[in-house]
Amino acid sequence: MKTLSNARVSELFEHYFAVAPVAVVKAPGRVNLIGEHTDYNGGFVLPAAINYHTYIAFAPRADRSLRLVAYNFDNELVTVDLDVDQVDDRNASWANYVRGVVQEMRTQGFALAGGDLYIAGDLHSGAGLSSSASLEMALIRALTALSGEQVDPTQAALMGQAAENNFVGCNCGIMDQLISARGQEHAALLIDCQELTARAVPVPADWEILIVHSGVKRGLVDSEYNQRRQQCEQAAAYFGQTSLRGVALEQLLAAEGQLDELSFRRARHVLTENQRTLAAANALAEGNLAGLIKVMAESHASMRDDFNITVSAIDTLVNILADAGEGKAGARMTGGGFGGCVVAMAPATVIPQLVAAVELYYQAKTGCEPTLIRAKASAGAFA
Repeated sequence: MKTLSNARVSELFEHYFAVAPVAVVKAPGRVNLIGEHTDYNGGFVLPAAINYHTYIAFAPRADRSLRLVAYNFDNELVTVDLDVDQVDDRNASWANYVRGVVQEMRTQGFALAGGDLYIAGDLHSGAGLSSSASLEMALIRALTALSGEQVDPTQAALMGQAAENNFVGCNCGIMDQLISARGQEHAALLIDCQELTARAVPVPADWEILIVHSGVKRGLVDSEYNQRRQQCEQAAAYFGQTSLRGVALEQLLAAEGQLDELSFRRARHVLTENQRTLAAANALAEGNLAGLIKVMAESHASMRDDFNITVSAIDTLVNILADAGEGKAGARMTGGGFGGCVVAMAPATVIPQLVAAVELYYQAKTGCEPTLIRAKASAGAFA
């Protein structure tokens, strides 16, 4: 997908609306280095905002409506009345994220103001890089700029999450919105999803992130994502807890055979993944490549065997990257699962051999066409 810029999206707005926008805002997507399906369980995650974004150019209107145009959906136009309760529109799926954000902002007491908005992104939709959270954070930035209102970055993230939970119908955790809002350049964030605190973990200057889209598109709302969340909640309830954050791994292991096998395995993934995420943050901070590679490999195996969210093509891709790295590259599936992307981290000098191996072997083995995305840890929408 072609990389966009503030200037390019400003031009697109002017071409469509025949006037110049007053401003352009953007919000990044993200890649999660480790910590999968831990966020909605009150656990730990280690994502980085990346240098691919949703951009919104905008200008005020005199009435109480939003006119939104989506570049990535053939310039589809959607109009939203700010003074009515929003209604789900199944004919414009991207617009439901907009309607959900507007609904949540109204609920939170934001006055909002009318405007013309041109939305364009260079994130791959359905890749597990949080194009939806990026849209939500960019939209909140644009809407508060139009109305002259202030919003705290964490409040913005919570409203974006609520829009997906309550309106779109995806019971996602807080990670995607929080990293899009609060990401830092040259660093991942270790996020405690229960306390909503974040600590920057610098990425060594000579390491790079390689994201590979498997060519298997995923859709969280229609996948088994919500089912996994229910299974985790059932496991937590067995121990009298509202989330797995309140359960110790030793408690869980002692209950093996008493808890049903599926709930046990789902919970084991989450609790061991929390430990791996903390270990990964320490390894990253210390520049300990071997330590990071180990926990990334263990994370992928846990997602495959205990959480059952990988697919054959993804497993093949991870193996290709690990073999090509020759002990100098960590690789794992990233995102909600059932397709999407794999993330690899390695010294910059190793990245070309990873790219070459994917191009040589992956499509031949799976029939799927990969997309290689070299990414940098970047600043969040409100940074």
